Amino acid sequence: MTTNRDTTAVFPGTFDPVTLGHLDLIRRAARLFNSVVVGVGKNPEKSEMFGPEERVEMIAEHVTDMGNVSVTSYDGLTMRFVEKVGGNVIVRGIRDGSDLRDEIQFATANLIVGDVETVFLMTTEQHALTSSTLIKQIVELGGADTQRLRNLIPASVLRRLEDRTARES
Repeated sequence: MTTNRDTTAVFPGTFDPVTLGHLDLIRRAARLFNSVVVGVGKNPEKSEMFGPEERVEMIAEHVTDMGNVSVTSYDGLTMRFVEKVGGNVIVRGIRDGSDLRDEIQFATANLIVGDVETVFLMTTEQHALTSSTLIKQIVELGGADTQRLRNLIPASVLRRLEDRTARES
C-alpha cells in the first residue's frame, strides 16, 4: 500500500475509553498517511469518565509500535486543532448509516469553514457495533461479565474502567 508522504491526518475523538475499533482505525490510517495525529477532544454533549491526560495515556500505550502516530489532547474546534498540528485531512470512522449521516454534517462544516477535507474509513465487521458510551454503561451498571468486553477494548483499558467504577460506587 502506498503512503501519501505529504499528508498529516488527524483522527479526532473523545476516546472515552479507547476501543479496539478506534485502534484498528488508527492502525489503518497510519498505513495510508505519512503522519497521524490522534486528537483527544471534548464533546460537550457527553460526560467523560476519564480526563484528557488519561485518555491520551490509554491510546499512547497501544500505538508505540507505530512510529508515525502521535497522541495529544486539545480543546475547542477540531478544525482549529487540525490547523495547529499542520493537518491536511481529518479521518473519521463510520460504523453504519447513522454515523455517516452525522459525520457528513461535520465534514461539510469542516470543509466550508476550515477548508479541511475528511476521509471516511469503514469499521471492520467485528467493530461495527462497538461504542465507548455503551461499554461505559455496561461496566457502570454491572450488566455483564466484564471480561467479555476484552473483545471490544484492550485489557488494560478494561482494568481502568473497572477500577474507576469501583472507586465511584
